[in-house]
Amino acid sequence: MKWGDERSGRRPEAGGDVVGRLRRQRVGRPAHPEHCCSFAPRFVSVAVLLLVGCVSTPAAEEHDHSHESWTVTALGERFEVFPEIDALAEGHTAMAHTHVTRLADFAPLVQGTVEIVLVDGSGEQVFGADQAASPGVFDIELMPQRAGEADLLFRIDDGREIEEIPGGRVRVGTTDHAEGLLREPSLPAGSDGGEPVSFLKEQQWQGGFATVWVREGRLARSVAGVASFRPPAGGESTITAQVDGVVQPPAGARSWPFVGRPVERNDPLFRVVPLVASERSLATLEGELEALATELESARSRSSRLRELLALEAVSEREVEEAGVRARMLEARHRAAERDLESARASREGGADSAGISPRAPFSGRIAAVTTTPGATVSAGDALARLVRTDVVWIEVALPPQDARRLMDAGLRGLVLDDPESGPVRVEGDLSLVSISPELSPRTGTVTVLIEAPGIAGTGFALGSTVAAQVLMAGEESGIVVPASALVDDGGVPVVFLQLSGEDFQRQTVTVLGRQGDQVLLAGLAPGQRLVTRGGDAIRRSSLMASGEAHGHVH
Repeated sequence: MKWGDERSGRRPEAGGDVVGRLRRQRVGRPAHPEHCCSFAPRFVSVAVLLLVGCVSTPAAEEHDHSHESWTVTALGERFEVFPEIDALAEGHTAMAHTHVTRLADFAPLVQGTVEIVLVDGSGEQVFGADQAASPGVFDIELMPQRAGEADLLFRIDDGREIEEIPGGRVRVGTTDHAEGLLREPSLPAGSDGGEPVSFLKEQQWQGGFATVWVREGRLARSVAGVASFRPPAGGESTITAQVDGVVQPPAGARSWPFVGRPVERNDPLFRVVPLVASERSLATLEGELEALATELESARSRSSRLRELLALEAVSEREVEEAGVRARMLEARHRAAERDLESARASREGGADSAGISPRAPFSGRIAAVTTTPGATVSAGDALARLVRTDVVWIEVALPPQDARRLMDAGLRGLVLDDPESGPVRVEGDLSLVSISPELSPRTGTVTVLIEAPGIAGTGFALGSTVAAQVLMAGEESGIVVPASALVDDGGVPVVFLQLSGEDFQRQTVTVLGRQGDQVLLAGLAPGQRLVTRGGDAIRRSSLMASGEAHGHVH
């Protein structure tokens, strides 16, 4: 099958300007004889003579300029052009319904100028339209002035730049014999054969459609498995209360600890105010504090007087020392009484104080869970929060034993992690193979491979998540590499669709040799073919409906 082909009849309707999308036959109309006279019934002979004399000689028969309309598909760097053109004859008008697709997004060209150029030895004949009859369709009238062969050229100006796209070679016929396409750009078909599947431009322009040239490429050797994310050894810590008490924010904190909050090593996370016996009232504690304050003041005064008397040798040094010791003991008891009173107020009245024990972060990381609330009463050993490291992450990949051995022999090169929302994430560099499990999992029949990846938290994978992964190894495999979106599951058989012309496609069976994220290595294709990378499922549904295999609504 070639890019251009000759077709007869009308093209199936597919929405849009239906009249502008029909392939027409231009048929000349025969001349009608003029009846210039009549005869009188009374004079038969005269009537016969008059009849013979008045019947005009038939006009010279006009030539039928009709010829099969033809199509051609021309691909440039920025546009695809697919015109449906009437047969060409010198001095006669042929209509070209020209469909122009932007290859950047495979949407119809809405604004711009489209020209069809015939180039022969005498120069250019240019025919064009500066506005679309409908989105993507430009109706261009061609009236060639010279018969013979000419190169066909399409010139597209979308207001940003002009692109010229060769369209093959045509022959302009004579008045009595219209002609058309001689040679068109060709495109290799697949090896499966089979009838082409029609998928109209209006269907392609609805969105979700794209094509690319088939090219050779390379993929790193890889093994596939299931990856899960966890903190490294020693990179997870549970923060607990050290004493029975009431949990409060740390002194000077602006907010209560929350999930996801980054912390530095030795940062205070909470403040646990030790509990005071519940049978001791606030009044009792206040009275004890006041009594201790009085005793402390008296002890300090006595110690000061004794030091003065010692200078006069009126007292012994032992008496001075004993007075000083008593004063210091009372100071300690006074401070303890103050803390007891503050703690009691904090636990019973909700007041804030500076007393308490502050659990601190053992390493830099982020808070993964908070299991307490401000003012909660906890016992020694109760969990308050959980902290994890995120600067280094361990990735556990479950691999079949033979693939784990291949990885051990070849060495680690990188990872491709399949994010269900944003697509594959490729991670290379700063990876290290930590270990390979010495035993087989009895549940899955796989071995666990531990890979350390510094800073991978920035890729968006949360600890505890599980994704499909390909572990890249040293070495490469070459062949046809295409986007994975080109693959279509046709009843369990992997197939792709090749573009044969603007609206004709062919099903092609392929073999998947390797996969890395959104790229696959295939057998069954050849460089230079035009591959559908998006929209293959829609083409398959169209083919099933055309063959009568699809039933009911197809959405």
